[in-house]
Amino acid sequence: MNATIITYLACICFLFIFGRLFIVPLKKILKLVINSVLGGVCIFLINLIGASFGFHIGLNVLTSLIVGLLGLPGAVCLVIVKLLVS
Repeated sequence: MNATIITYLACICFLFIFGRLFIVPLKKILKLVINSVLGGVCIFLINLIGASFGFHIGLNVLTSLIVGLLGLPGAVCLVIVKLLVS
């Protein structure tokens, strides 16, 4: 009987440690995905406003990740790069 209690406690500790190892990276991945989606929305709004001026930034995974990781400064950097290249 004591061996089964120790086994149950060991399994609970293992599940707790295993869960802690994977929940932190999942939070970071979820935050990156949410920021990338918001970055895509930001690029879409830039394209919507810039359409009247003939300005367009490609909406793809790379530009969305740049704006998602860097936020508003990333969007400004993309606009500056686009203006310098064009």
